[in-house]
Amino acid sequence: MNVADLKIRNLVEYKNQIFTITEIFQNNAKDYFVKIENDIYSISAPADAINPIQITEEWLEKFGFSRTYSSEQRIRYERPEEFIKYDIDLSPKKIVEGLKIYGNSIRCKYIHEFQNIFSSLFGKEAFTRIQFHQ
Repeated sequence: MNVADLKIRNLVEYKNQIFTITEIFQNNAKDYFVKIENDIYSISAPADAINPIQITEEWLEKFGFSRTYSSEQRIRYERPEEFIKYDIDLSPKKIVEGLKIYGNSIRCKYIHEFQNIFSSLFGKEAFTRIQFHQ
């Protein structure tokens, strides 16, 4: 994972658990670390040891999306706001997969990418903190 893509409050995976990034910093050797926490732990870890979380149907539902369309080629999820959709392309090429905002396609397949796009475009968090049951 590229540390430049990370922001505070991004959701990431570390040692098979979901964490929220609370701090990003460098040590004296200029190595990047992140402080991460969840309902159980609050730890620091090397930034290169954390992994992105793939966007799945389960995650979309956690973030307030509902399935509105399904075919052999595509599944569409939408949020209550009419202008936000997410398409899952079932074809091997994955041409139309990604976030749709105001009709514009934005390729993103990880949760932190979605969070960063939403925050950049709308100046607020995409969703409130989710309780994770490990």
